[in-house]
Amino acid sequence: MSQDTLAIDHLVLPVTDIDLARERLGKVGFTVAPDARHPFGTENACVFFADKTYLEPLGVASVEESEEAAHDGNVFTARNQAFRFRCGSEGLSAIAFATADAKHEHARFVKDSMSAGSVLQFERPVKMPDGTENIAGFRLAFAGDLRAPDFFLFAVERVNPLPADRTALETHANGVTGIAEIALAAPEPTAFGEFVRSTAKGASTEVTSFGLDVPTGNAKISLMTPEGLEAYFDLATSDTDRGLRGRAIRFAVGDLAVTEAHLAANGVTYTRKGNRILVKPAPGQGVLFAFEETS
Repeated sequence: MSQDTLAIDHLVLPVTDIDLARERLGKVGFTVAPDARHPFGTENACVFFADKTYLEPLGVASVEESEEAAHDGNVFTARNQAFRFRCGSEGLSAIAFATADAKHEHARFVKDSMSAGSVLQFERPVKMPDGTENIAGFRLAFAGDLRAPDFFLFAVERVNPLPADRTALETHANGVTGIAEIALAAPEPTAFGEFVRSTAKGASTEVTSFGLDVPTGNAKISLMTPEGLEAYFDLATSDTDRGLRGRAIRFAVGDLAVTEAHLAANGVTYTRKGNRILVKPAPGQGVLFAFEETS
């Protein structure tokens, strides 16, 4: 792996309703952070992990503000609108990579003809569990492939990182410690291997029986055929969906028995497949969640 390979920062999960997402994610055993609102009409309620990745369930607080921002060139809101129009209001729409210099990544994306638009810089208030409030600043650089309008990648730089301790938010009743794998579906996975590898600055891709894997600085991105998704995650999807679609997230847990006990106690339907627990997509969740022990 290349020494400067980017690590995954977070995943964007469009949801119909933030409150519904909070309820569903809580049932599955996640600690959900307080709601936060972007200055361009969207809102989130994030799930932070000990490995410093996180999930960003993304709702629309103001359709008018979101549409105006998209019209003014905000790539984040424009992509969110496009995803919802084409795929519905639930799913996995983007992978964000951590970077120390979003402007540098943007220049790289432009040079490699995969920029999805202008750099976005913004600030928003963040409320911590102890009631304190800080201002978080972000700078985003976007990468896209015109053959995959329903999925995009971006690099995120924290302009003023939060000093607050997030330990309370990183502890989850289901035992999850981080993100191990993101599964993306495509009828022809190899068609998108170079796009994903190049965005992540990966050294190489690894061919698998159902597509290819792109190692990042922390988790693995798996590009799979629909047959691969069914084989690995018991997830049936349409093989006519062209492009690239986010379909599953595999989480690392310390003790699968803890995960199973929590799901059972909360009435969450799940199945076992080998050494994994699988929870199918549901309102507020959007994609399949898989849980697997890490040594």
